[in-house]
Amino acid sequence: MRMGIPYDDERAFTICGALTAILGGVCYATSAEMARVKEPFPRYAQNRKNMLRVMRNHRRAAYSAPAEEYEGLTVLPSGIDPAYCPEYLLKAARGAWDAAVTLGEAHGYRNAQVTVIAPTGTIGIQMDCDTTGIEPDFALVKFKTLAGGGMLRIINQSVPPALEKLGYDEAQRDEIVGYVLGNGTLEGAPEVNHESLRRKGLSGEAIDRLEAAIPATTSLKLLVSPFHVGDDYCREKLGLSEEQVTDPAFNLLAHLGYELEEVQAADDAIFGRLTIEGAPHLKESHLAVFDCANRCGQYGTRSISWHAHIRMMAAAQPFISGAISKTINMPHEATVAEIRQAYEESWRTMNKSIALYRDGSKLSQPLMSGASLAVALVAEEEQLAEGLVSAGKAAEIMAEALPTPDAQQIARKVVTRYIAQRRRLPERRLGGYTQKAKIAGHTIYLHTGQYEDGSLGEVFIDMAKEGAAFRSLMNCFAVAISLGLQHGVPLEEFVDAFVFSRFEPLGPVQGNKRIKMATSIVDYLFRELAITYLGRSDLAHGVTEEDLRPDALRSVVEDELEASAGRSPHGEASGDQHEVQMTLDDMGNPVEGEVPGPLTPGTASDPLQTTVAEAVRMGFSGDPCPDCGQFMLVPNGNCFKCTGCGATTGCS
Repeated sequence: MRMGIPYDDERAFTICGALTAILGGVCYATSAEMARVKEPFPRYAQNRKNMLRVMRNHRRAAYSAPAEEYEGLTVLPSGIDPAYCPEYLLKAARGAWDAAVTLGEAHGYRNAQVTVIAPTGTIGIQMDCDTTGIEPDFALVKFKTLAGGGMLRIINQSVPPALEKLGYDEAQRDEIVGYVLGNGTLEGAPEVNHESLRRKGLSGEAIDRLEAAIPATTSLKLLVSPFHVGDDYCREKLGLSEEQVTDPAFNLLAHLGYELEEVQAADDAIFGRLTIEGAPHLKESHLAVFDCANRCGQYGTRSISWHAHIRMMAAAQPFISGAISKTINMPHEATVAEIRQAYEESWRTMNKSIALYRDGSKLSQPLMSGASLAVALVAEEEQLAEGLVSAGKAAEIMAEALPTPDAQQIARKVVTRYIAQRRRLPERRLGGYTQKAKIAGHTIYLHTGQYEDGSLGEVFIDMAKEGAAFRSLMNCFAVAISLGLQHGVPLEEFVDAFVFSRFEPLGPVQGNKRIKMATSIVDYLFRELAITYLGRSDLAHGVTEEDLRPDALRSVVEDELEASAGRSPHGEASGDQHEVQMTLDDMGNPVEGEVPGPLTPGTASDPLQTTVAEAVRMGFSGDPCPDCGQFMLVPNGNCFKCTGCGATTGCS
């Protein structure tokens, strides 16, 4: 770029090849000189023939030799084209490999390999480089999130020297740079400036605070906010309520009466358009010089073709011992056929390795553009970025940006399962409730916290008179559920996974009008949440005494209902089905005139079932004793005791 040469240009490819050839040739020549003193690398003598053959092929690539001259190659490298390479670079590259081969034939090589091309990200930043390794720049202006908070604007420092190299005078260069980066001040900006802000009620001190915050801010909407204007000033002078001041999504510019078009015009002037496309004075033929790996900003339309990435790697590979660490950026619209073509082209150009990345295929990429940029451009940009909208709303926003027929389904899956932004609850929770209940004599308090839209955001679980370990486990469990809810996991997923969990304590529920039986504390909790927040009245009164027996198995009804709802019998969600319907068993209509009798398991035709029924009628559990086999088990605390032999099922 500083030389005024596009990345996707024959001159760029040959310059890259020549520089890499000098690097590799000098390294191998130095290695041969070291071998003269320190001896060659181990087992060099056994590999001398093949090693020298490889060195000669490297030299042939520097001379761009015809195909028939290469030794033992079926895929040919890309040599340095003398028609496009500066003469001084071409001469130096060929001389370096002449020396490497000559010295190697005489002394061997101390190193089997000498060069690779690494990303050099950290080193590149420390050396104040605009790009790393063999990569083109990602964009003319980039924003990096800082660990301590805030954003760092990273500007390509090659733009002014490139404009000077292309013949633009100082005044033209300043105007073009200002178009890309903005003027960095409110003074003189269209629509939103010092004068208009004073008319809206801002004092000179408040405007000065805004000016001081511009370098650490990325947009006008984030700049003109209660955080930068001052909370007290907004309350006292602008008449904002406490809720407006503390709401991160509050739009102060809209409150002051600015239209969206006015804000956008001022934003472009202050923070720049982030692309050089459309800049004053810039010639159309020079745009390619400033092309980057991805489209620049929301107005940019140009980017470097993925073919150019592969060709640049192919230019350097013939002179590198190892491989090249390089990501080939492909647009979001890239097809499977294009990705296959990229792999085949890399193989045909003799690249040793390749890494493809389709823009927007991950939500965790550090720099975003393409479809991800389209998502960020909708009106909910800041809300989505800060996690202030629900998972459903985020899915709708993403679906609008995805150019695929099944966008809604894809967006829902992505947002539901992989979104990393946390939707925090407000500091002051106005919604939620507390429910007290007893399960088998154990008191439990359920506290909930809600978002402003009434959706569940957190749960707290308190157990009275329980051991510290059990209470701590329940507290940690509640925190884990709360974090899941705030990161977009639907409540339906938790309900499907935890209802019908069976462990002690279990039994009758007191204090809850809708739930009378529970198979565990976790089962009770998620029944209550499902009934309250999901309208799942089908989960009320859904447990019978039979379900509470220690040896109870999952009923056929449970398995059939959960299978129809898309869940496995083990509580794992499958697919996108979240419905779970539990109904009381159909008891049938009694025959007119008949008095219903007690329910008995089985019929009199089966002797075993008859014995079980008789035991149940006599007050026993109906289960055989594990020691003597008699049907004489009675409840004994949390287990059962046989009145015949005295054995228990687990308790003392």
